[in-house]
Amino acid sequence: MTKKRAFITGITGMVGSHLTDYLLANTDWDITGLCRWRSPLDNLSHLIPAINKKERINLLYGDLRDSDSIDHAVKLAQPDYVFHLAAQSYPQTSFTAPLDTYETNIQGTSRVLEALRKHRKDAVIHICASSEVFGRVPKEKLPIDEECTFHPASPYAISKVGTDLVGRYYAEAYQMKVMTTRMFTHTGPRRGDVFAESTFAKQIAMIEKGLISPIVKVGNLDSLRTFADVRDAVHAYYLLVTHNPIAGEYYNIGGTYSCTIADMLNHLISLSTAKDKIKIETDSERLRPIDADLQVPDTRKFEKHTGWKPVITFEQTMQDLLDYWRERVRQSADFLTR
Repeated sequence: MTKKRAFITGITGMVGSHLTDYLLANTDWDITGLCRWRSPLDNLSHLIPAINKKERINLLYGDLRDSDSIDHAVKLAQPDYVFHLAAQSYPQTSFTAPLDTYETNIQGTSRVLEALRKHRKDAVIHICASSEVFGRVPKEKLPIDEECTFHPASPYAISKVGTDLVGRYYAEAYQMKVMTTRMFTHTGPRRGDVFAESTFAKQIAMIEKGLISPIVKVGNLDSLRTFADVRDAVHAYYLLVTHNPIAGEYYNIGGTYSCTIADMLNHLISLSTAKDKIKIETDSERLRPIDADLQVPDTRKFEKHTGWKPVITFEQTMQDLLDYWRERVRQSADFLTR
């Protein structure tokens, strides 16, 4: 029997690398990852020997803004399963680089799907949108279900509305097995340091090491978030494409633990060996012009369809994230203070 092939765009990111780990451990699939030639490989460092030997995992260079590179990669990969995770994924950056965000996320998604329509139309395809599409949701609409009105609160969120709709368009117009997800806040080891919980954990680790003053710089602490672990998220994505995938469907996915950003920060500080001396200071550069401040998901549709439920606790996720940054800081003292 021919082995199944998976194609992961954004394989070098937090989610892409954890998904690769999951698929290597739980399937016999061969994996092709799409990455830019300049993408850092830190998140895949433990897989470099296998990549060099092409033992079930191979990397192809491509860029979502370059149609030829995407077409070439899909033609070579010939995937059975596609996880389109690559994106300009930082909401804060999108305020200063909106056009790059739109180009990468909306047109990039269209390029991936067009290449698949041409070379592998029968693939099972996951398009990763975001809970940010819902944006500013009134309290009476919580928890947020799939039919909640889109009200994006950043250029990034607008781009993910486009991503979501492009995915559903290809399912309906070309009878491709495309499904979209709106994943709510998910984090854990390898989380980029431009995201709130990860920059907090990094700053705490640097404070513990004596590299910066005992001050954690923050943005808006009032937003309410529901946290999931990235390792639960990638399990969900696997079930999405393997458990009776339905073309054109769209799902909210997220955790069960909700708290404010302030509560999350206080929990991280409580885990620190320097907790008694850490102070908190608002940094105006970390504030968004507008914020999606109520992000609590209703995930019953996805859970009913797949049987998935998150299993990793908020406390474990935060501990693992802090320990990840402690190890990074132990290895190097040179980090941007962002």
